[in-house]
Parts: sequence; structure tokens; C-alpha cells
Amino acid sequence: MNTERIALVVVTLALLVGGAATLFAPTILSEPGTAPGHAEATTTAVMDGGLASLFGFTLWGVTLLFGATALVWFVLTTVVGAGYEAPPNEYGLENIQVRIMTVDAAEVVQETVDSLPEGLEDVHVIAESAIDVTGATVHVVPEDFTCRAVRKGRAQEWARQALDCQEEFVLYLDEDSIVESLDGLPDADIVQLREKPRRTGSNLSYLADMYRMGVQFEQRAFARLSIPLFAWGGGIAVRTEVEEKTTWDRETLVEDTAFVWAAFQEFDVTFALADAVCRNEAPPSLYEILQQRRRWAAGNVQASAMLPLRYEVLTRVRNYAWALSPIVTLLVVPLSLLSVTIVYSGLFFVASMGLALCTLGWFLLGVIYYGDNHRQWILALPLAPVITVIHSMGTIAGLLNPPETFRVTTKVGSK
Repeated sequence: MNTERIALVVVTLALLVGGAATLFAPTILSEPGTAPGHAEATTTAVMDGGLASLFGFTLWGVTLLFGATALVWFVLTTVVGAGYEAPPNEYGLENIQVRIMTVDAAEVVQETVDSLPEGLEDVHVIAESAIDVTGATVHVVPEDFTCRAVRKGRAQEWARQALDCQEEFVLYLDEDSIVESLDGLPDADIVQLREKPRRTGSNLSYLADMYRMGVQFEQRAFARLSIPLFAWGGGIAVRTEVEEKTTWDRETLVEDTAFVWAAFQEFDVTFALADAVCRNEAPPSLYEILQQRRRWAAGNVQASAMLPLRYEVLTRVRNYAWALSPIVTLLVVPLSLLSVTIVYSGLFFVASMGLALCTLGWFLLGVIYYGDNHRQWILALPLAPVITVIHSMGTIAGLLNPPETFRVTTKVGSK
């Protein structure tokens, strides 16, 4: 059992056992004192240094962890990334080769190909089995092709070796990455396209992705960091020369992030966040979003071993924080309603409510990012605590029970 699993198990047990001890701890009856005679006495849980105290200290630990992560996010967004604007395009569509990655989802891929702007002539679909797609050349990864990479990374590595690319950039798209806007690329070695998930089968999954878009405002700082904190492979352009030197040949569950981390570690490369947007699919069910976040969390932690110590620690702490972030609000509010106090309850309540406001703020940022056509989703603001749980539950699963293989999130396409 790795460090992340042990830590999460210990924290969870401390919260569960400590919470039960707090609820059922011996109580004292506080008299009204100098209050009006009709005032009622209040019931307060005794914090006697036992399990209830452990519960309080554990809650404080989780709160401080999440608070530190929120502070880092705030600094990245408002200080490091302040004033960032996508650099102007210096390469046209004729300088881009497109590679769309899929297993065998022909209908979904066709929608993505149809969304490509005129001017993208060199379009390829990299599939695991033969499919018919109009407007692109389909390539099937040979079964006997071997390398260290698995699943999507293996297909990308085969494409790198097998396809001749004379263009300046290779643009990788997922099978469901509908291109909403793209008219060129800036002069950077790695260009991250923005994502804007579209609603599929589950409103809650969609809201969780909207919340994630609010959190991802921090991406504006990545071009100014020595190593970007993550990458989204559903829409990412790589300078051909950089791809040839870095390769995709590494075993990982997050091939896009691992590629970017390797490139920044091994070579002097540049990064840019573009204005171009891809409308990918939000996971169609709670099960699918859990599995998606599970793979992301497990893959990021595993790949973080390649990073310098300060970035590895930051990556691991962020994973802990996002996994545990819903706990404070979900526990503090019910306990407060039951008049159960904890160590330094007043200060703790203020701190936890401050972090709860952060989660509301991230959801509102997501709504703003989506634009005026999505203003009605502000009505879902009371669901923010539930949304944070949905966003985080896969992270918990990924740390406690990492998947052994890459799993493709189910796509539904247009109905």
C-alpha cells in the first residue's frame, strides 16, 4: 500500500471514528447564565483529549491542507498568471498535421472531423481497429507494435514513428474533441487548446466539469512556470521537432501530462495556452466521471516521480487536497446544526466556511467561462457541495485503488 493510500485511509478512519465519538461523547448542559430566564440551555460535546479531540485535529489538518492548496491556486491565478493573454498566432492551419485518437468510435470521430476548419488538409485518424471516416486518412495501429507506452500513448508513439510529418506542428485531438474555434497556433513548442465540456447524459457530471473549468483558470499561469502543472491531451499541439526528441514512449496513465513534464525536464521548451476551444464530452454518467478522475489522479501521482522534488510535493499535496476538499463542509455544517462543537469551533467554522466559499467561487468561475448562454446554471449553486464530492470522488478512488490499465471514457456522440 503506497503513501497516498495509507494517508487517506488514516484520515478517513480518524474522521469517521472521531465524528462518531464527537456525536456520542459525554455532554454537559450549559446553563443560560445571565441570559433571559426563558433562554434554553445548550448541549456541547466535551473535547476530552480522546477520539473527539483526534476528530477535531484531523479536521483542522484537512482544512489547512485544502486552505494551502486554495492559496496556491489564488497566487497562481492572480499573481503569476495576472494579465496573461494568449499570444498571437504565427502559424496558419497549413502548418498543422491533425491526429485524432480513437479506439473504434467511428460516429464520434466523424463529428470531430466535420468540425475541423477549412485549411486543415493533413488529417489522420489513429484507431485500434478499422473504421470508415470521411475527410481523414484512417490508420490502424498494428497489433504487433510494441513499446513501453500503453493504450493511447502506444498509439501516439506508433503514429510518431510511422507517419511522415512535414508540418511545423502535430495537433492531437481526442475522438470527441469538437473544434469550436481554431485559426492557427502561436509560436510555442507546446500549445494547449482550451476545453469546454458539453453536456451528455448526466447533469451532475456536466456540473462537475463546469466546476473543473473554474478551477482550471490557473492554466493561465502555466506559461510562466518552469513546468506546467498538468496538460489536457484532448486538444494539444506539439512542435514536430519536440515530439521527435521527447517521444511518447513511457508507461503512464496520463500520457499528455507525462509528455509535457518530460519535455520540460529534458529540453528547453516553451508553453502557451491558446484561445482555440474544443467542445469535448462531459462523462455521461457518475460511474464514468469516477473512472475518469480515478485515472487522472493515479496517473498524476505515478508520473510525478519524474518531477523535481518541489513539483512532486506540490502535485501530491494537490491530489490529497482535492480528494479531501468536500469533507470539511460536509461535516462541519451538519455538526453545527446539531450544536456539536469542535476544538476552537468558532475559528474553525470561519475557516471551513471560507473554503466553502472558494468552492462556490470556482463553480461561478466555471459558469462565467461558459458564457452568457449558460447563466441559468447559476441556479445549481446550492448543489455546490454535491458537485465537489462528484469532482473529488474519483481522486479518492485513484489514490486508494489506482487502475492498472488505461480506460477510455465512454462517448455518446450526438443523438
